[in-house]
Order: sequence, then structure tokens, then C-alpha cells
Amino acid sequence: MRRTKSAVRSIYLDAEVEEELQNRLSRIEGHVRGVKRMLAEQASCEDLLIQLSAVRSALNQATARLLENHMETCVADCVRAGQGEKALRQLKGALAQVLKNL
Repeated sequence: MRRTKSAVRSIYLDAEVEEELQNRLSRIEGHVRGVKRMLAEQASCEDLLIQLSAVRSALNQATARLLENHMETCVADCVRAGQGEKALRQLKGALAQVLKNL
């Protein structure tokens, strides 16, 4: 689910998880800057590949954490509100996209 400035939905990620994801993404951002620096410094292809693999792994971990909390909050609340079929359909779509891009 998405927040907008005009209306904040009551169903969203836990604040702790949102902060955790912000921190993870900041670390990933720094890691990517480091890889760019390595490229500019002509680091070995093997070292670049290892670092890019680490970035991908970190993104996969962030994705898994987001999906986990999404199911615990957004999907569960929709199910409790009687909108289970819609929530599961949307979750399937999101999972399909995640798996497609692994």
C-alpha cells in the first residue's frame, strides 16, 4: 500500500520495519556508490562481480522483509475486512513480479 500526502492509510508497514528498510536501503545505496568508485578505479572484474552480487543479495533481503511485513499488516488487515480475495490477488501479482526479477 502507498502513503499519500493527502491521506495516510491506516494499513501500512510497522513503523519499526519501515525504519529498518530505510536503513537497509541507505546501506545498499552506500554500497552501490562504493561499487561505482571501484569501477572508476578500475578494480578487477572479479571484485566488481563479488560486490554486485552482495548488492543483489542485500536487495533480496530487503524485498523478503518487505513482503513478510506486507503480509502481516496490509494483507492480513484486508482479509479481516472481508477483502481477502482482492488482497491475495494483489499479493500474487507482487510475488510474480519479485520472482520474475530474481
